[in-house]
Amino acid sequence: MARIVRSQGRRGEVRAEVLTDFPERLIELKRAWIGSDSEEPREIRIRSCRLEPSRRFAVFHFEGCDSIDQAERFVGCSIEVPLAGRMPLTPGMHYISDLVGCRVYDAASGALLGEVVRVELTGEETPGTPLLVVDTPHGELLVPLAEEICRTIDTEAKRIEAALPEGLAGLNLG
Repeated sequence: MARIVRSQGRRGEVRAEVLTDFPERLIELKRAWIGSDSEEPREIRIRSCRLEPSRRFAVFHFEGCDSIDQAERFVGCSIEVPLAGRMPLTPGMHYISDLVGCRVYDAASGALLGEVVRVELTGEETPGTPLLVVDTPHGELLVPLAEEICRTIDTEAKRIEAALPEGLAGLNLG
């Protein structure tokens, strides 16, 4: 739902980049799961959360976090909710966590291209379409997450059929 980017103020608050399409839900959270690449997620209670006017960032204050030093420990961590607590999506929308692990196939030939290892989101510094980072036998392939390219996305079956524009695979394979 959000990724902590830095401490905020002197009372133990943290500033987090909003990663959800439902930012208003963050201010309602009383507890969440927090974790990083190096540690398992753990439950944490939330004292307060407020959205910045841009709705791109939120400021969280966790219970037991009352100083800058305590807040610094959370930098780089993700704030998540259990899968059962996710908001339902409209058809055609997908959670990033559901896209990771999907196998990507060439829509024309049916050949397996590789597996989605992460999704690179766009932002103010990198505008445009989100990219699926696909691990292939030849390196990483960046596939724009656009309807005209990702023709079929079945997250239940962990399958994506992509119609790659001519030359795309050769352009960005390492």
